[in-house]
Amino acid sequence: MVTELQLGNITVDVIFKDIKNVHLSVYPPTGRVRISAPDRMEIENIRLFAISKLGWIKKQQDKLNAQERETPREFLERESHYLWGKRYLLHFACEGGLAKVVIDHTRITLSLKPDAPLETRQRLLDDFYRIELKQAAVPLIEKWEKRTGLQAEKFFVQKMKTMWGSSNPNRRTIRLNLELAKKPHECLDYIILHEIIHFLVPNHGEKFQRLMDQYMPHWPAIWRLLNEEPLAHTDWTY
Repeated sequence: MVTELQLGNITVDVIFKDIKNVHLSVYPPTGRVRISAPDRMEIENIRLFAISKLGWIKKQQDKLNAQERETPREFLERESHYLWGKRYLLHFACEGGLAKVVIDHTRITLSLKPDAPLETRQRLLDDFYRIELKQAAVPLIEKWEKRTGLQAEKFFVQKMKTMWGSSNPNRRTIRLNLELAKKPHECLDYIILHEIIHFLVPNHGEKFQRLMDQYMPHWPAIWRLLNEEPLAHTDWTY
């Protein structure tokens, strides 16, 4: 169960867990604040803890707000789009037959009717990204399953507003943000390991970080890369 604390104009999600210490996180892209607290901790003590960290919270949110954000996509000729961290220019071609997406060295070509509405163009490209992401995720999940000994029963790809990924330790499932198909491959690799380790450790405490260090010593650099990449425009409909 999530309890909300309101500290001025900052909303803090509080989640009570079977843990010993309090963990504070500020999540991209919106600066959402979450505190994981021990089950028996009083809410007033959590409030005092959050107040003591307000300076740090605002600093992290300011960093996120200062990041470059993608402008809203209009799906027009020569518009910039990304696949696995590389920039491509959008191109349209009407070749008849089924609508499809073709990639070459510099262009992403959408083959569909020239009068196709924006929603159709976006859906076609999203479907392409979904296929790309699923194909790339399968071998990475298998790799980390073998190395960690932790099994993922299923994984899903969907548009997510505030997280690059999530997991359900009880069901052994992973959810991946569709936007990851636009980021460098190592970002997807990092997120998959991150979520698989959550099967064993539900928080981001010392044990979680030790395991991340063990399996992917350079993970902080990838985390910074992921969060320094341009963010999706927050007015997108999900």
